[in-house]
Amino acid sequence: MKKTTESSSVYNSLETMSTLDLLSNMNNEDKSVPLAIEKEIPKIHLFIDTCFARMKNGGRLFYIGAGTSGRLGIVDASECPPTFGVAQGVVVGIIAGGDSAIRKAVEFAEDDTEQGWIDLQNYSINPNDTLVGIAASGSTPYVLGAIEKAKEMGVLTAGISCNPDSPLSLSVDFPITPEVGPEFVTGSTRMKSGTAQKLVLNMISTSLMIKLGHVKGNRMVDMQLSNNKLIDRGVRMILEVLDISYEEAEELLKVNGSVRKSIESYKA
Repeated sequence: MKKTTESSSVYNSLETMSTLDLLSNMNNEDKSVPLAIEKEIPKIHLFIDTCFARMKNGGRLFYIGAGTSGRLGIVDASECPPTFGVAQGVVVGIIAGGDSAIRKAVEFAEDDTEQGWIDLQNYSINPNDTLVGIAASGSTPYVLGAIEKAKEMGVLTAGISCNPDSPLSLSVDFPITPEVGPEFVTGSTRMKSGTAQKLVLNMISTSLMIKLGHVKGNRMVDMQLSNNKLIDRGVRMILEVLDISYEEAEELLKVNGSVRKSIESYKA
């Protein structure tokens, strides 16, 4: 399999470039990422609609990956409860090597074909759930082993990789493969590949949360009010929707505890 993610950079002698040239060339490469994702939107669309059908009936969304890919899945999953008010465990991120690998690389964790499925069994994954494998190369054994077992169990599967016809793309129900080409620093998939994966994850989780009813208009009405900034944002959401004073909105939020309940109680 040809891995474009491992192909030699189209730039050379990076150490001789000026800071301005380094930044300009990296930026030029980054511009290609949204265009690569645009080509994958039909596949992302089909996946989201299929996943939504399961999630609206109580299914969960799992991300699994190693290294940068695993960290990106964990970031996306961890932001769903505070942003959209969903319960912990509705969207779950799993990384090879466990939680310690979020901060520090765990050697050879990604090479274990059995551990991914073992990690998923800790969550009692079942056929109503969805599993997204994330691997820039599309060949990470930890991810591939988990996907194989999940498919045997009837779990819906998708894969986010950046190499066409990779083992991951060929094994999942919904392959999502933004081909971003060689990295600015050869093989450094934390760059364009990581950016592409992050943008696709944004699309998946945000679209699903909107379809599940956690956004009204353009507002995060179920967000957790976990600090003063978010409380102020919630007050302003309420006053904009109801056309009332800041003080009235603040009192509503204090009494009801959420933006959604404040708006519903006022309209009632």
